[in-house]
Amino acid sequence: MAAMDAGRKIYELYCLENQKHEIIDRAKTMNIKIKTLNKQKMNQMFTNTHQGFGALVEDYTMISLEQALKKPGKKLYVMLDSLEDPHNLGAILRSADAFNVSGIIIPKNRSVKITPTVIKVSTGAIEYVDMINVTNLNQAIDQLKKHNIWVVGLDLDTEQTLDDIHVETDLCVVLGSEGKGISRLVRENCDYTVKIPMFGHVNSLNVSVTAGIVIQDIVSRRGSVHV
Repeated sequence: MAAMDAGRKIYELYCLENQKHEIIDRAKTMNIKIKTLNKQKMNQMFTNTHQGFGALVEDYTMISLEQALKKPGKKLYVMLDSLEDPHNLGAILRSADAFNVSGIIIPKNRSVKITPTVIKVSTGAIEYVDMINVTNLNQAIDQLKKHNIWVVGLDLDTEQTLDDIHVETDLCVVLGSEGKGISRLVRENCDYTVKIPMFGHVNSLNVSVTAGIVIQDIVSRRGSVHV
């Protein structure tokens, strides 16, 4: 439905036999080819939980950092360092769309790609959030700094907390991989690092949860500052 709303090219719609749904009606009005499949065929084609529907759509493209930087408005990017779990990327995309993040920056290598799982978990957010592909994260950080964008890393080994983020500036928040965190060179290249203050027994959070907390904190505080 989100792909339809966003105007993405849909080549074929697949649905379980004996289905009645608004998706089918919309596909007919849009002259999209509809294929009805039995349960076995549907499960073979869509290994994830498919809820009775699937589609063949045009590929999701990424933009360059140069293209992203030319867009107007206050900047808030999220950079992902070696993230590998597609579920986490999908969840981060949902938070990014909810709080109008400028774009998600990921490296071309050693990082999760846009997969059917990412698209499904994002629940449509991927249609509206810019995915920015860069060759090297450290070079990308240097480029961001040249555009007066402050780069802040999330790291447990620091005394500064979210309250120390200068929300009045253009920002790029760097999040590390699920198990290793931010790589050493990327961390050293950040302008500063912060952590989420926690008071329970667990000292770390899932990266997608971290992203949601940080993004919401920045956006809410930006609403109370004059820029």
